[in-house]
Amino acid sequence: MHPATAKWYDKRDSVIIEFCIADSKDVKVNFDKTKFAFSCLGGADNEKHENEVELFEAIDENESKHKRTDRSVLCYLRKAQPGKAWPRLTKDKTKLSWLSVDFNNWKDWEDDSEEEMGNFDQFSDMMNNMGGEEDLPDLDGADDDDSADSDDEKMPDLE
Repeated sequence: MHPATAKWYDKRDSVIIEFCIADSKDVKVNFDKTKFAFSCLGGADNEKHENEVELFEAIDENESKHKRTDRSVLCYLRKAQPGKAWPRLTKDKTKLSWLSVDFNNWKDWEDDSEEEMGNFDQFSDMMNNMGGEEDLPDLDGADDDDSADSDDEKMPDLE
């Protein structure tokens, strides 16, 4: 019996764990308030996989669910306290060899505050108010046709 390889990421209201087991069978997922358990048969050898995690924070076990696909089992753990970031999946700071962060889906959502969005709007307004082409300085006759650039030849007219 081996633990299944998994990736996880944090969202505002949930934590997502993907167990990377192809052709899984007999999938069992147990959601507890502070613990999460997963088991299945999978892979080419129909090997038994089992994982258990003491979670960083409490989850709503009634709102948590899972979905099996041909390539993996995706588990949606609904946070008991939405809006609170989880810096790690586990209660302990112990590194689990089978668990990694899914950086393709990770987003630092806790930094997206109303104040920062207001700052972005101010930045957009500033960019819009910077003016148009009439405010550009003269670039020393860059548009003059009789400039002394030796490699510039007159382009033939298109037919």
